Amino acid sequence: MPEYVHLHNHTHYSLLDGALKIDELVNAAVEHKMPAVGLTDHGVMFGAIEFYKKAKKAGVKPIVGMEAYIVTKGSRLEKTTQATEGGGKRGAYHHMILLAKNLQGYKNLLKLCTVGHTEGFYYKPRIDAVVLRQYREGLIGTSACAGGVVNAHLAKSEDAEAYEAAELYKDILGDDFYIEIQNHGIPREATIRDKAPKLAKALGLKLICSNDTHYLKREHSIAHNIMLHIPDASSTNIPDITQLRYQTDQVYFKSPKEMIDLFRDYPEALNSTMEVVEKCNLELDLKTNHMPKFPIPANAGVDTLEEYFEKLARDGFKRRYPEPDEELRRRLEHEISVIRKMGYVGYFLVVQDFIAAARSMGVAVGPGRGSAAGSIVSYALGITNVDPVKYDLLFERFLNPDRVSMPDIDVDFSDTKREKVIQYVREKYGAESVSQIITFGTLSSRAVLKDVGRVLGIPLSTIDSITKEIPVELGKVRPLADALETLPGLKWVRESKDEKIKTLIEASLVLEGMNRGAGMHAAGVVIAPGNISDYVPLYKTPQTEVMTQFNMKDLETAGLLKIDFLGLRTLSVLENTLAMIKVNHGVEIDLDKIPENDARTFELFGKGNTIAVFQFESAGMQDWLRRLKPTSISDLVAMNALYRPGPMEMIGDFIERKHGRQQISYIHPRMESILRETYGVIVYQEQVMKIATEVAGFTLAKADLMRRAMGKKNKEEMAKLKVEFIEGAVAQGTLKKLAGDIFDLIEKF
Repeated sequence: MPEYVHLHNHTHYSLLDGALKIDELVNAAVEHKMPAVGLTDHGVMFGAIEFYKKAKKAGVKPIVGMEAYIVTKGSRLEKTTQATEGGGKRGAYHHMILLAKNLQGYKNLLKLCTVGHTEGFYYKPRIDAVVLRQYREGLIGTSACAGGVVNAHLAKSEDAEAYEAAELYKDILGDDFYIEIQNHGIPREATIRDKAPKLAKALGLKLICSNDTHYLKREHSIAHNIMLHIPDASSTNIPDITQLRYQTDQVYFKSPKEMIDLFRDYPEALNSTMEVVEKCNLELDLKTNHMPKFPIPANAGVDTLEEYFEKLARDGFKRRYPEPDEELRRRLEHEISVIRKMGYVGYFLVVQDFIAAARSMGVAVGPGRGSAAGSIVSYALGITNVDPVKYDLLFERFLNPDRVSMPDIDVDFSDTKREKVIQYVREKYGAESVSQIITFGTLSSRAVLKDVGRVLGIPLSTIDSITKEIPVELGKVRPLADALETLPGLKWVRESKDEKIKTLIEASLVLEGMNRGAGMHAAGVVIAPGNISDYVPLYKTPQTEVMTQFNMKDLETAGLLKIDFLGLRTLSVLENTLAMIKVNHGVEIDLDKIPENDARTFELFGKGNTIAVFQFESAGMQDWLRRLKPTSISDLVAMNALYRPGPMEMIGDFIERKHGRQQISYIHPRMESILRETYGVIVYQEQVMKIATEVAGFTLAKADLMRRAMGKKNKEEMAKLKVEFIEGAVAQGTLKKLAGDIFDLIEKF
C-alpha cells in the first residue's frame, strides 16, 4: 500500500482553473495503487456525486471535500476588499481544505458550500469561522496552500497571526485540523516548510503534505496555463504562455514515490495523509428518493398520500373512460400498483397539481409528450390529454419496475407564462425547497480550438478554416483526435510545422471536453421535501439566480425530483390565436376537441406549410411532408417519430410503401399486426417492445430494458439480451437465424 494519498486535487469543476477530469483523477489513483483520493475544487462541490460514484466503482475510497475561501478578517457578510500580491483586489479571504469524514460531515459541507454562495459571495463564495464552527461536525480541515489560513501568514513572516489562526481552527476542529505543507519548487513554500513543524509542535497539531494538483501530467502545464488565460485573452491582450501563472510546472498528479522523495524529511506529514484516509468513511445513500411533501387538501376525505392518489386516479379514470372493459380496469390497477410500489405517488400528485393550477391561471399547457403519455394514470389525472389506449401506448416504457429510475415528465407551458407556474410551485412548497438547475458548458473540439487559438493569438480566419471542417454528427461535434485523423481537410493541420499550430493542437487535445463555465438549465426545476441545501449544495453569483450545484443527472442520482418546465413559444402562439378568434369571431375553440380527420389540414401539411407547427417547422421536415402527402394523424405521428437520427433513413421507405410504390413485407408473421399501421416499417419504440414480447416472449418490462440498452448503445447488455431474445424466439417456434435477423433489424432502428 502506498505511504501517501493525494487529498488536495482540483478538477475541471474548478472552472477554468483545474485541467483534470474526474475520470482522469480516479484512473490516476488506480494506476498508482492509491486506496483513496480526494476532491477539493475551489469553493464548489459541482463534481461530488460524479466523483463519489466513479471512485466507488473503481474501488477507490472517495474523499469528498472542497477548498473553501474563508474570510479571516471580519465577517462573510461584509463586502470588503484587500490588495493581492498581484496588485488586484479580492474579497478578504484565505484558503482552507475541508474534507467530509462521514455523512454528517458531507451534509455540513453542503451547508458551508451553500452559505459561501448565498451569503458570503464577494469575488469568491466565502465562509467564515463563525459558520464553520456551526457546521464543524464530521469535518477535517487543513491549512491548504501558500494562500491558506495559516500558511499565508507564515510566508509573510506574520508568525503571531499564523499562530493565532492555527489556534482558532484547532479550537473549532480539534485534532481534525492539520498544518499542510507543499513543495512545488516555489520559494515561499520553503519558508512555510521551515516554520510549520515548530508551529505544529507548539500547538499540538500534526503536519500533512500535499501536492496542489491541477492537471494530470507535467507536460500539461502549458495547456493548463492557456486555460487560465481563456477568460481575459483578446486580440489586444496576447499573453506569453511560457510564463506560468502558477510559477511552477509541478502541480500535476505525482506518484507516491515522487511525493515520498519530496517529503522524506517530513515522515509525519506523509503518514497524516493515510491517517486522514482512515478517518474518512463517507457512505452516501444514492438509492432513496426524496419526494416533496405534497399537502393533502383538508376536504379530501382520506388520510394518506396513497389514498388521495388512488382517489384522484380512479375519479379521473371514470371521467376519461365512462364504460371501461375489464382489461382497461386491470391496466389501471396495475399502473396504480407499480406507482405505489416504486414510491412515486408524491411525484404524480405534485405534477398533476401544478398542471391543474396552470390551467386555472389561464396558462396554456401542452397535451403531453414523451413516455408519460403511455400511462392511463397520467391521462386520468390530467397530466396528459393523450389517450394511451387510443394510440396504443405502453406504460412500461414510462415506468418499469425492473428498471428503477426517477420518472420523467416533460411539461410544456406557453413561454410567456411559464414563470407563473414556477412561482406557484415556490409558494406551495416553499422558496427554500425549489431551485433552478445548473448546467456546464464544455469545450467541444470546435470551442476549445477557438479559445486556445485566441490565447495564442492565432488569426480567427485560421481557426475558422479548421473548425468549419469538423462536422456535427447526431447533435455532437466530432472529437478533435478523430477529426484530425480522418478528415482530409485537416491534413495540413496534422502535418503543420508551425509551432503555434502545434501548440494549438496539443493544448486543445488536453483541454477538450472540460467544463468552461456554469449556466442555468433552460427548463429544469428541482423540488425537495425540505430545504434543498439539506440534500445538495446551492450555487449563486451576483449575476445568476440560485441554482443547484449538481446537474440534472447527478440530482437524479441524489434522489431529488427534477421536472422540466418547458417554455414553448408555439403554445404562446396558439394561446394568442385562440384569444384573437374569440375576440374577432366570438368562437371559443378547445384544442383538445378539434377533429383529427380534417382534409384541409392535411392539405396544408402536404404542401409543407408548417413553419409555425411545433416539430414540423424545419426545412427538412417540410420537404419530407411534401413527398409524404399525409392523409391521417397516424402519418403525421409517424413522420415526427422518424425525423430523428437513426430512423430517419427509413423515411423514404415509409413514403414509398404508403403510396404503393414499394412492397410491404414482414419478415415474421407475428410482426404484421404490430407494423401494419406503419407499412411494415419500425417507427416507434413501443413497436420494438411489442415485437420483443410477441416474437421472443419477453415481458413488457424486459422488452423495455432491451429498448433502453439499445438506446444507450450498451454493447455488453445488448449482447446478453440478443442471446436471450434468440433463445426466447426459438422457444416460440422461430428459426434461430430469423430470430437473429429480427434482433439486428430492431437494433438498426
